[in-house]
Amino acid sequence: MHRLFAALPLPIEITDTLLDTMDEIEAARWQSEEQLHLTLRFAGELDPRQGEDLVAALSRIEGEPFDLQIRGVGHFERKGRPHTLWAGIAPSEPLAVLQRRVERACRAAGLPPETRKFVPHVTLARLNSGSGPIGGWLADNALLSAGPWRVESFALYESRLTPYGSDYERLEDFALG
Repeated sequence: MHRLFAALPLPIEITDTLLDTMDEIEAARWQSEEQLHLTLRFAGELDPRQGEDLVAALSRIEGEPFDLQIRGVGHFERKGRPHTLWAGIAPSEPLAVLQRRVERACRAAGLPPETRKFVPHVTLARLNSGSGPIGGWLADNALLSAGPWRVESFALYESRLTPYGSDYERLEDFALG
């Protein structure tokens, strides 16, 4: 079984800007440089045949290159507790179109529909009950801005869970344009 997801890789200058924000919160599990990306669709655990079907469906996606920009930060909560810190993405209709096409490709490959709303972001840190308060970090980084950068492709990644977090391997690139 392979744990797969489609995502946009980030250019090094965007990654460097994001890495510069990663401090101040006790016991936060900050993402490494290799873990920074913008997820378009988490596919989940797939057997090799399903993985091949997904690659074939993703390879049929057409679209033009477009620009994206980091804008602001935020967090996700579960049961009233923050669990993820993220950098936001400025509104982008071409990104929304690409994400919908990736979703359709996933369904064409036999995956169930995604039930969560697409919220474009780059995960920066995972939090748990031992993590320190996030209010100061959110305030300090509220005006975070980076880019724009040109998106000319998206990729399929495999995620391997380890005791230290996830390791990501970029398996396949899909060009736009």
